[in-house]
Amino acid sequence: MSLTILNKKSLFKILSLFSVVRGYNIVFIILAQLISATYIFSENKTFYEIISDYNVWLIIFCSAFSISAGYIINNIYDSKKDLINRPLKTLLENQISGRTKFLTYVFFNSFTLIFAYLISLKAFLFFLLYIIGIILYSIRISRYPFFGNIFSVLLSITPFFAIILYYKNYSLEIISHSIFLFFIVLIREVIKDLENFVGDFTLKYNTIPVKYGEKISKYYINLLVVIVFVVSIHIIQSYDVYSMKYYHYFVYVFFTVFMFFLYKKNSKETFQKLHNALKLLIILGIFSVMLLEI
Repeated sequence: MSLTILNKKSLFKILSLFSVVRGYNIVFIILAQLISATYIFSENKTFYEIISDYNVWLIIFCSAFSISAGYIINNIYDSKKDLINRPLKTLLENQISGRTKFLTYVFFNSFTLIFAYLISLKAFLFFLLYIIGIILYSIRISRYPFFGNIFSVLLSITPFFAIILYYKNYSLEIISHSIFLFFIVLIREVIKDLENFVGDFTLKYNTIPVKYGEKISKYYINLLVVIVFVVSIHIIQSYDVYSMKYYHYFVYVFFTVFMFFLYKKNSKETFQKLHNALKLLIILGIFSVMLLEI
């Protein structure tokens, strides 16, 4: 009986840690980096050559460990807000003590810097600055409207820049795709602020919805959607994206429906559904990269 109880406690702790570091996101980021490296960033390299390159795997491990550590420190600093916005998820994550979270955070960042140093000194400095950026965001920057959202998006896409820097591929096409992804992720950040309004308002986080209201937030999202459309049209007209153009056509339909529901309903449940829909759009966007050669 005692062994069964011990196993259950261990299972809860594992699930708790998986939730804290958002393991599902880490798996997706690993796949996204491999797909991006294969179809966009590397030139004239086969999939086998890419997966055989230990430096690519070191970059992926650095990204996975540093992002996981970022989720941990964000969990520590936002625990009160998360308890209001996501009580059940927070209760699960509290199965792990603060001390264990901090030790895991140090462990993950240590491995990040060790692996980065094995790549090069530049990689070490790159991921060191990335870790510092995550700390600054969690402690202070996340509380500022506009800039906090933009900084969060930059942190989200920085791991892909690590791959770009490794392959030294700075084409205008890659920059265009990066800008397109940037604004979609930025829309997701603002929707997430609308979803988390109660916790942000209670703890006096100066997010866009808290400081300027829901109406201004929706106008801002509308502006961002227009920018996404403009960048998307530019990509289709300027570059040979092959069958990936069908993803961009889908984006137009998606945001037309998205904006309809954004203005029609104001409930937390609606914002949560829109948030999840944007996550799915981003996932489809990463996998649509494979259509670039079809």
